[in-house]
Amino acid sequence: MHGPPFPRCTPLGPHDLAVEVITYARERDLHVQAYRDDLLIVERDRPEAHVYANHAGMAINVVGDLDEAMGPTTPKLVIVSTAEKIEPVLADARRRWSGELNVATSVPEYLEFTSANSDKASALAFLCERLGIAREQSVAVGDGRNDASMIAWAGLGVAVEGSPAEVIAAAASHTIPRPGHGGMKKLADMVLA
Repeated sequence: MHGPPFPRCTPLGPHDLAVEVITYARERDLHVQAYRDDLLIVERDRPEAHVYANHAGMAINVVGDLDEAMGPTTPKLVIVSTAEKIEPVLADARRRWSGELNVATSVPEYLEFTSANSDKASALAFLCERLGIAREQSVAVGDGRNDASMIAWAGLGVAVEGSPAEVIAAAASHTIPRPGHGGMKKLADMVLA
């Protein structure tokens, strides 16, 4: 292998910015969680925490004060709720933290806040550089709003059918069917075309 060593996760940003997001969630009675040293940390043991923990295969660590417990280097904060509650929060949070944070959904129930300098496009660019792969030869497939930057950056960006409009737009309308409906075959055909 050549290229730079793999970096550690990029912190979300200044601690005060993370506290703003936590306060925003608290004021709206939304479940918010953080990470510290690969641990999932929450302030309250709520059903939303269990939904996420079961999906991610992680244990829940309840702490007294999320602001203090997350420390200065949490890589992301996640608000977990229903898709109906997340949609208006997504629009508001993007306006509020424009240029300061990446705000996107990975699945409709998870609203993720990450560093403005860290997204899947920069991760794919790093991997391509590290592995000596030209951008034009890279392929990215996704279905979440957090995939849009990566899909737009890749030589071939593909969205899964049913993805949000911004993801399909990032893929220049290149789509494949959902898993179990011929998506891999269509992707292989696109790559080999």
